Amino acid sequence: MLPQLFLDRMKQMLEKEYPAFLNSYEDARYQALRINPSKTDTDRFTEETSFHLQPVPWEANGFYYEKEDQPGKHPYHEAGVYYIQEPSAMAPAAYLDVQPGEKVLDLCAAPGGKSTQIAAAMQGKGLLVSNEIHPARAKILSENMERMGVKNVMVTNESPQTLAGMFTEYFDRIMVDAPCSGEGMFRKNEQACEEWSPENVQICAARQQEILACAASMLRPGGRMVYSTCTFAPEENEGTISRFLEQHPQFHIVPVKKYPGMADGVAAWTKHPAAEIGDTIRLFPHHLHGEGHFVAVLENEGTVSENYRGYCANGEEKPLAKGEAKAYLAGLQEFLGKIPADDAGRLFLFGEQLYLMPEHMPATRRLHVLRPGLHLGTVKKNRLEPAHALALAISPQEACHSWNLSVDEARAYLAGQTFPAEGEKGWYLITVDGYSLGWGKLAGSVMKNHYPKGLRKLLPE
Repeated sequence: MLPQLFLDRMKQMLEKEYPAFLNSYEDARYQALRINPSKTDTDRFTEETSFHLQPVPWEANGFYYEKEDQPGKHPYHEAGVYYIQEPSAMAPAAYLDVQPGEKVLDLCAAPGGKSTQIAAAMQGKGLLVSNEIHPARAKILSENMERMGVKNVMVTNESPQTLAGMFTEYFDRIMVDAPCSGEGMFRKNEQACEEWSPENVQICAARQQEILACAASMLRPGGRMVYSTCTFAPEENEGTISRFLEQHPQFHIVPVKKYPGMADGVAAWTKHPAAEIGDTIRLFPHHLHGEGHFVAVLENEGTVSENYRGYCANGEEKPLAKGEAKAYLAGLQEFLGKIPADDAGRLFLFGEQLYLMPEHMPATRRLHVLRPGLHLGTVKKNRLEPAHALALAISPQEACHSWNLSVDEARAYLAGQTFPAEGEKGWYLITVDGYSLGWGKLAGSVMKNHYPKGLRKLLPE
């Protein structure tokens, strides 16, 4: 049951459009996925699956699917071939327009939809800091970055205030998908509906101002910031952006292409609207195939030199010295083929865990870090055991040995089963139709299953 006060406000806002908006809640929910370009492409994916796919207009890798497809129950999902994401939620990161090699912050990143979308645009180059303030959600974020095989990410669990104290004008681009009253989630999340109140809308609006102020201090001159919510409340959308621009005159709204069904922000819905507030974007469920979103593309005025880096209080993390790294490189070659020279110079030991650092990764001291780059392996009794994250980040061509499974065989592997095999003993990259799933270790004529016990599941056929 939709809250009556919410309905009253939407009726006042939408006027003649209100019946269409209300009727949209009777329609079937649109569902979508976004393929992972580091693992597949559109042609290959459409050939290999029987999913009923239709393009999402504002995201090149996004596709609507039918309920009967059930992509979450397919082994390809565990292989990180795609990310299941609400279609309108794909718009904000697309408008961030990230370029390979940049330093990017996703400030409120869990569960990881926008971060994995940003990572795809970065093509493994540059630094992505994906942050989430809530510890449990930060763990989910880290797991999703791992599943999608992202190599150049630093996952942190910090408050925006803490990060703002560490970084000054440091990032080229910042994504702020702010915590909100969640009105665009009412149809799929009953709890969001139950927790809604006008008071909570105001609380969210105040929190958003604080988050945006922190983000603004971390964006370099000339950098781009995208603010988004999944709510319809003007106080959290046009109102939040108008107040932000009043307090930060060095920022302005960037006019961007709007796709069919996208609406302009509405000045009349807030007090003291910014002059260019109509250049923000509204996604309504009665206008397009999505649940609803608000997007504002902001730019920090000014320019910087080509080598500009901004300020990082921690400085950059130092990799292992060449002599120390040599032993670990030898261990890596038990399950990897040739290791690129650039990678060999970015090894980092985090306790007993070996990582490949992203370029220019900030030092981990004074930060709560869950994932400082790509997890390569665990040091056990002077030997290196390959990490699950490494399996998901490489192709069969990069592994010393690989073993390919059919979809049905992959379901058994994901449930933790062993299987008979013949070949050279040692570590094998286990794949499904050529997509990496995890590790196995061949001993005798049995492939031992090294898929993480905490991730094992029985997928329906």
